[in-house]
Amino acid sequence: MMINTTEITHFTLSPYFDTGAYRYLYFLIILTSYAAIICANLLLIVVICVNRSLHEPMYMFLCSLFVNELYGSTGLFPFLLLQILSDVHTVSVSFCFLQVFCVYTYACVEFINFVVMSYDRYYAICWPLQYKSCMTLKTVTTLISLTWLLPFIMIVVLISLSAPLQLCGNVINKVFCGNYAIIKLACSDTRVHNIFGLIYTFISVIIPLVLILYTYVRILKVCFSGSKQTRQKAVSTCTPHLASILNFFFGCCFQILQSRFDTSGVPNVFGILSSLYFLTCQPLFTPLLYGLKMTKIRIACKQLFCGSLTRLFSCSSDIFSKSHQSQSYC
Repeated sequence: MMINTTEITHFTLSPYFDTGAYRYLYFLIILTSYAAIICANLLLIVVICVNRSLHEPMYMFLCSLFVNELYGSTGLFPFLLLQILSDVHTVSVSFCFLQVFCVYTYACVEFINFVVMSYDRYYAICWPLQYKSCMTLKTVTTLISLTWLLPFIMIVVLISLSAPLQLCGNVINKVFCGNYAIIKLACSDTRVHNIFGLIYTFISVIIPLVLILYTYVRILKVCFSGSKQTRQKAVSTCTPHLASILNFFFGCCFQILQSRFDTSGVPNVFGILSSLYFLTCQPLFTPLLYGLKMTKIRIACKQLFCGSLTRLFSCSSDIFSKSHQSQSYC
């Protein structure tokens, strides 16, 4: 019997299973990971904003990337924590579409941010004399604005096509809501939705990847034909960028393959971990990678910590000396 869309008020997430007493261990692991993501990304955002020497285009784009990591992880982790402790793994239709919006905009912003960062590195290394005149504050502001605005428009269009669909079921075979997982529940013809979904994947994943590869081929050509100092500069700034791109790209590939193909033969635990990979590892991997590999950020973090500790010890010694003087006076 056909179920009308008005009768469906919630979706059931089927991959969740009863973990018994282990649920509290899983809850603690997820909570610790989320706390680490918040602390690591917030620290680097504060370091970049406070330190004037980091008010350069490359670090502004990095700041946008760290904000996106916070945004994407917040769209998933609180939801995961609730589902782990819950006995009934359901989610309302409205919240499900909200999560689709958060997760998909996060992925799209991430890729476009990588493209912008590649473009910045290309100009800095291949056209160093024209870099400052090209990468002005206005250009940086425009690029960051487009990085966030374009994905939001695309996902609003995507959801506006999926939301009115007439559904014949409410069981989603994912640990979080996905647009294609909802489309597969539709009773009506979904060819338009499938075509738009493929176009969205092409625009948000394939085109950015091609642009990134093109810029890095050009960068490598300049590096191999340039001096040793040029090569060292390129390696120090481009290695974390490439590592972060590859990590996120493979995570997205797992997600797309799971959405588009039948994965019933895949073990449940592996399916859950691979589907969560790009939303759990990337937000933690990115700040750690850039914080450890980029010299200026690492030095700024050390200065921030050392300055905080110095002020703390100074305040403590002042309080102690005042207390000692008052005792002597008495």
